[in-house]
Amino acid sequence: QVLAWGLRGLRGAVREPRLELHWGGQSLWTPPIKDMATNPNFPSNAFVLTLALPEEERFVPPIRLRLWDRAGTEWRLLLGRASVRALGRYRCPPPRQERLLGSGTARNGSHTVGHQGHQGHLSPPASALHQDKEDEEDEDEEEEEEKDWWSKFYASMEDKDPQSWGGANRDRIKIYGCELEAVPEFEGLQDFCQTFPLYKPGRSPLPGHDPEPVGSFKGLFRIYPEPEEPGAAPPPRCFQPLPPSQPQECLVRVYVVRALELSPHDVSGLSDPYVRVSLGKRTLGQRDQYVPNSLEPVFGRMFELTATIPLEKDLRVTIMDHDKVPPDQEIGSTTIDLEDRLLSHFRAHCGLPAQYRPVGPSGWRDQLCPSRALELLSSRRGLPAPLFNPQGTALTLGGQSFELRHFERGHPPSRHLGVPRERLALHVLNLCELVPEHLETRSLQNSARPGLEQGKVQMWVDIFPTSLGPPGPPVNIDPRKAEGYELRCVVWRVRDTDLRDVNLLGQRMSDIYVAGWLDGLPEQRQQTDIHYRSLDGNGAFNWRFVFPFEFLSAEKLCAIRRKEHVWSLDETLLKVPPKLILQVWDNDKFKADDLLGVLELELIQLRRPAPSARLCWATPQDLPWFSWPWCRAPVLARSPLNLFRRRRARGWWPCIVQEDSGQRLSGKLELTLELLTAQEAEERPVGKGREEPNKHPTLPEP
Repeated sequence: QVLAWGLRGLRGAVREPRLELHWGGQSLWTPPIKDMATNPNFPSNAFVLTLALPEEERFVPPIRLRLWDRAGTEWRLLLGRASVRALGRYRCPPPRQERLLGSGTARNGSHTVGHQGHQGHLSPPASALHQDKEDEEDEDEEEEEEKDWWSKFYASMEDKDPQSWGGANRDRIKIYGCELEAVPEFEGLQDFCQTFPLYKPGRSPLPGHDPEPVGSFKGLFRIYPEPEEPGAAPPPRCFQPLPPSQPQECLVRVYVVRALELSPHDVSGLSDPYVRVSLGKRTLGQRDQYVPNSLEPVFGRMFELTATIPLEKDLRVTIMDHDKVPPDQEIGSTTIDLEDRLLSHFRAHCGLPAQYRPVGPSGWRDQLCPSRALELLSSRRGLPAPLFNPQGTALTLGGQSFELRHFERGHPPSRHLGVPRERLALHVLNLCELVPEHLETRSLQNSARPGLEQGKVQMWVDIFPTSLGPPGPPVNIDPRKAEGYELRCVVWRVRDTDLRDVNLLGQRMSDIYVAGWLDGLPEQRQQTDIHYRSLDGNGAFNWRFVFPFEFLSAEKLCAIRRKEHVWSLDETLLKVPPKLILQVWDNDKFKADDLLGVLELELIQLRRPAPSARLCWATPQDLPWFSWPWCRAPVLARSPLNLFRRRRARGWWPCIVQEDSGQRLSGKLELTLELLTAQEAEERPVGKGREEPNKHPTLPEP
């Protein structure tokens, strides 16, 4: 059986092309295409050839394709030809009853399905039965993660457990490290029809060059044996039913999130990239919306276009390098076949989210509600329509039963979820091996550097045929703006530091002071006054450090903007983890100061402070009584703090010095850490050191 869908990309003036298929001594001619400019698909699409073939694959002759055009009154102008070999991939398996769920497993492997024909149900996810206590404590953080699309994106990147993705309580995005058509389970998105290049006859390509195609044929082949018994029913035809072959008006939304590992195009070793999107005769993207001095820019851009598919099917996304004097240079580009995504049975035109929300940042954006999409999928796979109970909490489909409680077990559903009927339909759709809500990573190529990858771009595309009605609102992926914070660190005391100097009486001593700054912001370096002539390694300061900074809560990184050079016109954005660095020094008059110890505190993963100096050690294992089995306190192994949620911490932290033999405890600092937003800091001003306003708390002279 032959599916001859259409012709694409023919060059030059073509009048009425038609395709000749020759295989095993038989020929098949498609009807001619009357007008390539209005409809490049064949008027008739499905054809049948009956012929005898050898059983061994190596003896099966190839399929010969030849493209002809009318010259006068005869078909004598040969435009292109091709040979299709390795035909074993087109052999159909023996007829069987169609299954809705494919292999019968969910895309994340967390559900199991009963066998076909049995009244089974889905077993609940294991994660729903055993909820982690820390997840319950972090409910507020989960609510925080639903702020916008970026929260879901970064949560998906951090979620390393494949069993938790797409679970009942986690709304995540599937992030593919390759193009969507390169994902093995989606068969190149050519499950409906494949693309066969046609090459010009009689001309050999130059050495080292691939032949240039004159166009391509969109079609597919299916080979199955005829029954040997006389009077036996023939096997069912494959290409039934077919979608409309007329061009479709579509709304296309292109979401370009970010680029990775771009090749540099400036003398500084960086680039000033921006995005340009082309579809048909339209090109979108403004050159003044560039990201300066970056090889991994975050764009957060959405482009909306209208197109007639397949007349305008090739979407081209280009990353350009902005130059002060045009023309700009192309860094790399990637091309997406929108027709393959629109026709694919994997429903690649709009990914399925894990949860159904009618409104909000993760609101349903498809034209069809989940229950209607499930009905159409069942009809396409030859199954009866799903039957819901009156409450919409259970359905029966294809001999299988599904209940909503099996999907949303253990944790109360979010208040933003939709009605039970649509939630259950979406859960069942997610078991059908369809394209999920995703982000694909596409390779960028440049014709000036063939074969060399110029970087990657992470993006996704939604395609909505206008005949199905208006889609939902677009996803807002505008990059988050950094939020202003202020870290206040009060240095109360230091104990047990090293003694590096010797006084006139031969006693060991140190002149101690503490310096601190935020990682990436050395210009904010501050230091306490000096505690002179400490004979026991102890000192009191009562000194306040104040560090303002900007923080990206979704990425959990500090945003630092600065000009790399005096002659730089644009600022460079640096992103570093929020880390407080404190150093204890010994002040010297006539030589360089001696470093006594270093303390680095990550504000996201803050080590819990010790309540007293006696319990403050480099690691809990260093405590003298840790080796006693009856003295191992569970509190010593508690998880670290998140200062952005805790906002305040006080206690003792150890200082470390690096030696040839490894790290050694070299002192202990008593600190108070307080984190405020920029607005809170403005409402509660304080001075540095012991300057006015000296409050929150008031710091007396030591």
